[in-house]
Amino acid sequence: MTGFCRDCLSDFDVTTSDNRCPDCSSPRVLHHPELSELTLAHIDCDAFYASVEKRDNPELLASPLIIGGGKRGVVATCCYIARSFGIHSAMPMFQARKLCPDAIIIPPNMKKYTSVSKQVRVIFDQMSPNIEPLSIDEAFIDLSGTEKLHGTIAAKTLAHTVQKIENDVGITVSVGLSYNKFLAKLASDFDKPRGFSIIGQAEAKNVLAPLPISKIWGVGKVMQKKMHHDGISQIGQLQHLDKKYLIRNYGIMGERLFHFSRGQDSRYVSSRTKTKSISNEITLNKDLSNYSELKPLLWQLCEKVSARLKNNIKAGNVITLKLKTTSFRQLTRSTTLDSPTQMAEMLFDVGKHMLTEECGGQEYRLIGIGVSGLCGIEQADQPDLIDNWRTKKIKTERLMDNIRNKYGKDVIKKGRNLI
Repeated sequence: MTGFCRDCLSDFDVTTSDNRCPDCSSPRVLHHPELSELTLAHIDCDAFYASVEKRDNPELLASPLIIGGGKRGVVATCCYIARSFGIHSAMPMFQARKLCPDAIIIPPNMKKYTSVSKQVRVIFDQMSPNIEPLSIDEAFIDLSGTEKLHGTIAAKTLAHTVQKIENDVGITVSVGLSYNKFLAKLASDFDKPRGFSIIGQAEAKNVLAPLPISKIWGVGKVMQKKMHHDGISQIGQLQHLDKKYLIRNYGIMGERLFHFSRGQDSRYVSSRTKTKSISNEITLNKDLSNYSELKPLLWQLCEKVSARLKNNIKAGNVITLKLKTTSFRQLTRSTTLDSPTQMAEMLFDVGKHMLTEECGGQEYRLIGIGVSGLCGIEQADQPDLIDNWRTKKIKTERLMDNIRNKYGKDVIKKGRNLI
């Protein structure tokens, strides 16, 4: 069986080697019966935010590092040293501090991370035109048809790209290579950091069988609880159940359970992903329950969301208020408008009505506002012949936007910003 070295990229017969590269003695050897056939990859940056910070400050390399905010915030991400203490993303900061009191904590620097992400994307673009970003630090890449372009198989193109990212950007990534998106994403998490894992068609069902059902995309805590109640905890159990049974018991999710458990996924890599929503939220410095205290915070969030909508030339007609209680229970309330908007005033008018109904004594640690049902701005915020007050608000906000665009965003503010 032919394989290659992930470090020097030389090819050799792995059956005559001792699992080391005969040229450079590296143990990072890649081989698989379907190595030359698989072309769909998922690439995930390893502990992205933390890796960027350690790259920029080598004194942090040997330290447990957490990227997050304040005593009341949550962990955005953490390095692998910190993960060895049991810390993970979305964990409340007070818990993370208890698990690792010596951890170094740095607030997120999204401007820097976005810049690094763009550097990585430039390198991705050299591999294939068919790239589907999932977030700032991961993407699906379909390399089918690129063999002639690069003069080699997809697996080796990926290995070369991994080296280029490490050398040029200074961070590491992990790769999952398979024949569909579900398995590629699953594989990329097998051997982090600096992993390169492969799942072929012949082995897919056997690889999946012992894994917990939580590994299937879309199976969250509620679905897990229901399935555990039905005696299903491993993917292999799903392989023995027919489609009709799964659909009858789990609705539309049942069809996905049937196909994914058997290593089947018909989704293709789409480079034209659409933004589905734009939102902003804030973790409060102290628990708040009073509407008069939450209201000005809501306005600030509405301004931020509105600015992002305007920058992206988008509007939306579904406004969602997000609140998180002191016990970390999340509440969402949504209102659908008759016509789309991108105006902060309109978001605030809708948001404050939803907020009023939730301020009955319950204390909150987080508040957020979001807009979905996104579209262009052609039909957004049109003059209302009946509601002159609404029309006046829209005109005033547009005038303020023009002044800000000309003289700077801080040159003019609403009076409620001063509360």
